[in-house]
Amino acid sequence: MFNTFINAFKIKDLRKKILYTLLLIVVYRLGSAIPIPGVNLEAWSAATKNLSAMSDFMSLMSGSAFSQFTIFAMGISPYITASIILQLLTIAIPALEKMSKEEDGRQKIERITRYTGVGLAVVQAIGIVVSYNTAAGTDAAGNQLYIVNPDGFVLRLAIIAICAAAGTAFLMWLGERITEKGIGNGISILIFASIVSRVPDFIKERINAIAANPGSVMTWVILVLTIVVILALITFVVFIDKAVRKIPVQYAKRVVGRKMYGGQNTHLPMKANANGVLPLIFAMTIMQFPEMIMQFFSRGGSFMNFWYRWMVSSPKVYADGAYQATSVMSVKGIAYSGIQYAPFVYYVVYFLLIIAFGYFYTSITFNPAEMSKNLQQNGGFIPGIRPGKPTGEYLGKISNRLTLFGSLFLAVIAIVPTIILNMMGVTNMFGATSVLIMVSVALETTEQLESQMLMRHYKGFLN
Repeated sequence: MFNTFINAFKIKDLRKKILYTLLLIVVYRLGSAIPIPGVNLEAWSAATKNLSAMSDFMSLMSGSAFSQFTIFAMGISPYITASIILQLLTIAIPALEKMSKEEDGRQKIERITRYTGVGLAVVQAIGIVVSYNTAAGTDAAGNQLYIVNPDGFVLRLAIIAICAAAGTAFLMWLGERITEKGIGNGISILIFASIVSRVPDFIKERINAIAANPGSVMTWVILVLTIVVILALITFVVFIDKAVRKIPVQYAKRVVGRKMYGGQNTHLPMKANANGVLPLIFAMTIMQFPEMIMQFFSRGGSFMNFWYRWMVSSPKVYADGAYQATSVMSVKGIAYSGIQYAPFVYYVVYFLLIIAFGYFYTSITFNPAEMSKNLQQNGGFIPGIRPGKPTGEYLGKISNRLTLFGSLFLAVIAIVPTIILNMMGVTNMFGATSVLIMVSVALETTEQLESQMLMRHYKGFLN
């Protein structure tokens, strides 16, 4: 991977793209340090601790901008949520489905997605601030802490919403610029930068754990096991990401004029995990979306109590005006261990969502009937399979199997290591899912650079 970047720097066009991308990432990180005016950061820090799962997820996706409540506090998550909503509506609404098949229509859908993302950022910012405003508790003197002072609350809230929406809109613009003029995968690159920025916090947490118990053997055992799990995770991700199912294809000989074309044997590559980490990111966003909506409602409601008991990775109960972490749950008077049961429900739903989004995304990006048609038009066929509809059905069957394998891979690799790390006390949001996203995005970026370098050295194919 490092050799790829070094070689890419030797090519003027790619060097400009890489430097342009790095410049935009620096702009992103600088913006993550500009606070939104009118917010009491002390009260904000205290309030976010009451809903750690929510704040950790937002901080992870925004590169700690949420925990510091800067102009990029909402991150790129509203845009991802809007993309999911529009893609689902494209399947459900015939007019949108028709638009998605035309170039102008796809551009219109993309504009609608952007506007929806900005609107969700406004709604999300208002809901979170209103909900958290009195959740900070009191200071040392017993005075109530407010995130936004009640005096002029509406005006201050409007300023916060505008700043948060502007931040999300600017991130969408940055992502598009990286895709068009940079090295590509703009949104993925921004998420990658956000997660990488959390690495120092993760390292600091491990160092503090060792410093607190320097003579504890278990502390060092946990550190070694954490490193082993992460290295095994990286190895497995790279192995699966490079795995390809090769479908043999033969092209019939054709005579055009006095020349003969075709007659060659080749293969159609189908990646074992063609969807990358998108199903995982979609599932993460959906799991957090109900909690974002619930910020508008009063705390302690029956649905909110159910959600925080069974649908979050760290179970919580409502007490003393706030949701507090707990390790014990009770159902109909029977006490259960929250560590054993509540995350089980969460992980089952998370698992199923990853599988569902894997198939959903494949249905959008892969059309076996169209691929079969293209093969037939170019005189290609799969040995033992008749051209036309049988070829499309065969490719569809192979695609479904690979999609199932890839989705199971994402689900297992995101959940099992996280459970292992949680059992060892590594509860930071930076875990297996973060490593998976970072490695996958790095591999995709490396492949794009390699393909662009091959295009600029095309003479080798003629020699």
